[in-house]
Amino acid sequence: MNEPKTYFVVPTHRLRDVSETIHEYDEHFWRNGHSPQMIVFDDSTPTNVEKYFSCLDETKTRCDLWYVGPRQKEEFISYVNSRLRNNRLEPLVKNLFRPSYGGNRNYTLMYSLGGLMVSSDDDMRPYSLMEDSPESLEDDEISRGRLHKVGKNGYVRKSFDMMSAFFDVLGKPVSEVPENYERGELLVDTAMDLETNATKGLAEENAMLLQRGNVPENAVVKIAQTFRSGTNDIDAIDFVDMFLNDEQQVSLDVLNDLYVLVNFRPVVTNKNWRMDCGVAGYDNTFGLPPFFPTRLRFEDYIYRLWIQQNSIVAAHVDAAQHHSKSNYMRNPPASEILNEEIANLLKRKIKSSLTSVDDLGISFDYSGEVTAQDAEEILEKITGLHSRALKGAETAKSQERVDALKIFAANLQKAFYGFEPDFFQHNLLRIVDDAIGVIKASIELWPTLVEICYFQKIRHGLPMLHLGRAAR
Repeated sequence: MNEPKTYFVVPTHRLRDVSETIHEYDEHFWRNGHSPQMIVFDDSTPTNVEKYFSCLDETKTRCDLWYVGPRQKEEFISYVNSRLRNNRLEPLVKNLFRPSYGGNRNYTLMYSLGGLMVSSDDDMRPYSLMEDSPESLEDDEISRGRLHKVGKNGYVRKSFDMMSAFFDVLGKPVSEVPENYERGELLVDTAMDLETNATKGLAEENAMLLQRGNVPENAVVKIAQTFRSGTNDIDAIDFVDMFLNDEQQVSLDVLNDLYVLVNFRPVVTNKNWRMDCGVAGYDNTFGLPPFFPTRLRFEDYIYRLWIQQNSIVAAHVDAAQHHSKSNYMRNPPASEILNEEIANLLKRKIKSSLTSVDDLGISFDYSGEVTAQDAEEILEKITGLHSRALKGAETAKSQERVDALKIFAANLQKAFYGFEPDFFQHNLLRIVDDAIGVIKASIELWPTLVEICYFQKIRHGLPMLHLGRAAR
């Protein structure tokens, strides 16, 4: 039997900086003896492509490098619509692959059909920050980490062979997973809500604990991920709390604290509420569910529900990566907080109404209702944050910090519609209803699109541009 083809993909909307990401990972793969097909999936506007594409095109790589940008995506959409032959489905196809966190990742799924895919975000790097005096983990601890001040002693940069770590498990039954892997039902993060991954409040230290359980020997590892340092997938509210807690910090755009790993060990679990698609690998041999085509930053939540089938499992592999958190083209903190609060509401609603799970999707009954209580609970939390920001401005020792806190407070009030309950609920309902409608319709259409793209990929390939510049 032939080994599945391997892909390394970088979904991005920041073409200006992605060449550095490609260079770092290409060097990492070469040093460790790997040569995956590398593909950049670009959500940039045509104007930004014209400005920044040449930088990527001139990047010399040892791995085969390809590019899927606006022009290639337009060709892809045109082909899919020509096969569907139904004008009424064209808006849905456009939404499924629209410029968004989920839409761009859906391209990666189609282009990697039949193979193994490893995906890293454009601000990830193939190394991790580790404490220079690692501590032993407790029996049920899978990882531990804590915040360190930037530039202080106490941690070092460490690189792991991430592709080998992924290949040890992806697409393999549990019986073939290396013996050093722990096994259990799920992981509980001491700093996060289990089912939404929402923060419980800023924590200086956290650990992931294994809840024991029987893992079937014949279950297959369909998704896996590395651990990560830098920000460790924390909420936007945590960034604000870091700022509020550090009197010396004068800008919300400059992070003075880094999440540093103390230690970690690999594990296979039946469920995976800690899914982190920014550092993930997928067995896409026979197709996978679509990411939610949303701008709300919960595109991977479908996988946390989908992975709970008896025949498949998830893994945290024996490697880690680093998140360098680019602020270029990132939404302001107030907007990120609004997105996260809406996403957390949708996670709870979808999970509580889940009805079925199959090979390429899930089904749920939630149809987009938003109650006054839903809106009030969010506003209560956010008005508390608003008050903390204004209080911080009163005690700040520099005018620059005062201004930053007051601007953030004003933006937060604006983002949440002036904290007016009826107006906020009205707009929340509009956003949620639109998102749920697109998600449900996308999941229903997805199996047909997988079939169309699978056969086209085998026969003629999907539209992409070969950059083809070999490194010396």
